Amino acid sequence: MSAIRQYGIAVGLVAIALGLGLLAEAAGLQNLEMPLFLMAIAVAVWYLGPAPGAVAIVLAAFGFNFFFTEPRYSLYMQPSDAAHFIAFILFAILIGWFASLRRSVEKDLRGARDELAKANVDLEKRTHELEVTNKELEAFAYSTSHDLRAPLRHVAGFSELLQKHAGATLDEKSRRYVAMLLESSKKMGLLIDDLLAFSRIGRIEAHNTLVSLEQLLREVLAEIERDTEGRDIAWKVSPLPTVHGDRAMLRVALFNLVTNAVKFTRTRPHAEIEIGCAEGKPDEVVVFVKDNGVGFDMKYLNKLFGVFQRLHRPEYFEGTGIGLATVQRIIVRHGGRVWAEGAVDGGATFYFSAPKP
Repeated sequence: MSAIRQYGIAVGLVAIALGLGLLAEAAGLQNLEMPLFLMAIAVAVWYLGPAPGAVAIVLAAFGFNFFFTEPRYSLYMQPSDAAHFIAFILFAILIGWFASLRRSVEKDLRGARDELAKANVDLEKRTHELEVTNKELEAFAYSTSHDLRAPLRHVAGFSELLQKHAGATLDEKSRRYVAMLLESSKKMGLLIDDLLAFSRIGRIEAHNTLVSLEQLLREVLAEIERDTEGRDIAWKVSPLPTVHGDRAMLRVALFNLVTNAVKFTRTRPHAEIEIGCAEGKPDEVVVFVKDNGVGFDMKYLNKLFGVFQRLHRPEYFEGTGIGLATVQRIIVRHGGRVWAEGAVDGGATFYFSAPKP
């Protein structure tokens, strides 16, 4: 791809984010411009490289200042908007830096893959080198996580200090900006944690044994008992089978499905959650988790198990959009499959299968 085309795409991404932000504001949806611009920057850095990403950051900063900070349609900035604008720049640079690092790692991995395809000699040596590389990548992921959390903590810490010491002198709009900074910092921290946990599932070694799903379910229900205290939930639990797999991974999958049912029945005065077995192929066991919650539209079924795919607005139901993707990754590693059925305002049923022991 030519350099002119790369920079043109970067400009186009920022323009699309700006247009969507203006449309959202016209529709009464507030505070969407920042995540839209940040998403455009992340895509530009990830697919086009650091230089077009830097152009996207500059254009996004000008667009954010010109169209969304007071006074509108001017590059002048009121002192009360300075904290919000600085936070936007910091988040943009942070996301750009992280995407650039990940892109560089992907480039290195592609190069290593091409070399392995061309030189298929000394397989044992190559395998050993690949194992070492995987360990280095895992160490890099943890190191990157630490490096990302440090500036994030600074943003959150200084925002809290600003809220504490200058809250009384700030106007209502500025206090809202500071609150947005704190909330966005918390969300980004959760995203980083969930992404790292999701990536680890594909790299960690499985320790397969005979696992009682019934015992796992008892542990999960005991763990979420505090979160369901005071709610009217009717539990219907049938006997569950024993499967062959990694106990820790299967516990995470079962925990995510049950807490998902608890979360999406929160709007029901009387929630009903059923867990049991269903008919499957002769060589597999099938477990389901059914609820009478808000459900989902079946036409979005293909998005349900994707990373960061959410079918409900975050202000209604919290989460990062990685839970079901994690379930699918765990079950696929065990040789099974995951699927779901649901209807809008008619509840949902999630199934997973595993080979019979």
